[in-house]
Amino acid sequence: MNKIIPAIVKPEFLHSELTSKTIKCAMEVHKNFGNGFQEIVYQRCLAIELSNMGLDFVREKEMDLIYKNKNVGTRRVDFLVEGKIMVELKAITKLEDVHLAQTINYLEAYGLDVGLLISFGERSLNFKRVMNKKLNRTPLKS
Repeated sequence: MNKIIPAIVKPEFLHSELTSKTIKCAMEVHKNFGNGFQEIVYQRCLAIELSNMGLDFVREKEMDLIYKNKNVGTRRVDFLVEGKIMVELKAITKLEDVHLAQTINYLEAYGLDVGLLISFGERSLNFKRVMNKKLNRTPLKS
């Protein structure tokens, strides 16, 4: 019997429902495969789960890197979910500050608000929700 993982939505965070659904998909992958595979395997599995969740996403989305309003190259983001959430995957045993800094830099360069850094390499799924503080956007109050 599959355990249902409730979505954790925090309305004070921008795109909280969307990040929660994405994390839930990653948890499902980790629950079924655990750690020890290469990143590409987790990427393929996550694509299946995001699709099953009904989320619109692009895998390996090539995006422009902008510096002072000038294109300085491109980089592929592992996933762009609903055109709003950048997802960076890792299959490493421990997330380091450099991985978090990389994710923040990509968010800023892409001009996106929110990103997820997800590592499948640990015994438990490890994830960080990252905000682009340079944009300083907050969710709309209902």
